[in-house]
Amino acid sequence: MSSVFIFDAYGTLFDVHAAIARHKVQVGPDADLVSAIWRTKQLEYSWTLTLSGHYTDFWVLTQRALDFALASVPSVDKSLKPTLLDAYFKLDAFPDARTALKALKAKGRKIGILSNGSPSMLKAAVEAAAIGDELDATLSVDVLKMFKPRPEVYRLVTDRFRCSPDEVTFVSSNRWDVMAGIRAGFRGIWVNRSNMPDEYQDFPPAKVLKELSTLSEID
Repeated sequence: MSSVFIFDAYGTLFDVHAAIARHKVQVGPDADLVSAIWRTKQLEYSWTLTLSGHYTDFWVLTQRALDFALASVPSVDKSLKPTLLDAYFKLDAFPDARTALKALKAKGRKIGILSNGSPSMLKAAVEAAAIGDELDATLSVDVLKMFKPRPEVYRLVTDRFRCSPDEVTFVSSNRWDVMAGIRAGFRGIWVNRSNMPDEYQDFPPAKVLKELSTLSEID
């Protein structure tokens, strides 16, 4: 039985496409394309910079990724940038996220976030989603100055909760993130909201869920 449940933030608890969705009319018919490019580049920058041994705050990367997305899709009004960034800073939580966290908390589990997000981003998102009361810790990679999937990042969890890796259930919608968590010794749960094919068969998750609402049923 896992005593600690750790969640990835962006894409798992918080909807990374909510910022564009909130202003879809203004963004126009290419809104989904802009959102997809924005997310892809945000992650790509974190990986390439970490591989090169360099660190830049995740909020800066988020802004640069949006710049690239807007430059790549000329149909979108570039003056929307401040509005979209403000929406990203206060992302919506998935409806099933609150339900899952409350159910786990009621069962006495320790709950935390482990994220690439900067402390200020995570604080704003947690407050906007009103889930702070359910969390025992919000862990940012900023203290290490490197991004997931570096193994050092996942050790932040065992250091903070003073537990062994096998006491941790790690929940993420990003399959690469689940893989890295499993590699760190955690029990991995993949929230496969988009019904994506598995890419890391050598590191199978203990469970694949379509949503978070059934998570509390897992011991």
